[in-house]
Amino acid sequence: MTTTTTERGDTQEKQNPGQLNSVQLNIVTLMNMERAVENHSLRNAMFMMDNSVGGTGQGTHQLETVCKQGQVLNWIIRPIDMERRLDGTWPPMPKINSIVFLDTEAGDEEDVAEKKICTELKIYGMPDRMRSPYTPVYYYWAGTVLSTAKPGVYRYRFVLELEQEHSKEKLYLNTVDHPSIRVLPV
Repeated sequence: MTTTTTERGDTQEKQNPGQLNSVQLNIVTLMNMERAVENHSLRNAMFMMDNSVGGTGQGTHQLETVCKQGQVLNWIIRPIDMERRLDGTWPPMPKINSIVFLDTEAGDEEDVAEKKICTELKIYGMPDRMRSPYTPVYYYWAGTVLSTAKPGVYRYRFVLELEQEHSKEKLYLNTVDHPSIRVLPV
């Protein structure tokens, strides 16, 4: 625990040193569901963007998001086509099952990182429980970059679950070209 002093001279212990009260970053992925299901691949079917300052790869599947130690990241995924259809049905939806950070230090970017980079935040609210013609529906995964994460670039892999148009079966795909986060020191 870190101790801080208030204006009155009182001392307080900060529960999460390094935790920022800064803006949460949103990393939004638009999915071309038809292309991904048809090709059984996410290549040329994902388009990512974020609201970070200084990131690169906007609109591609190789987005690099610039963030700080202790910052909250919200990964949001939705299909390109998400309007309710005239027959009352909804288009298939993508879902983030997991985000796996990769071990870039070992040289083999397919190996899972041994050290944890983010703590997963549980879903709050019900974005995936109901669909309404008036509010957007999407899936998301949220996490906080650890305050102890070393500054640097961390590549990650999505594990996605895709609904299929004419089947009850789900299609599970991993990203091949890896997006990343660039962690800056606080």
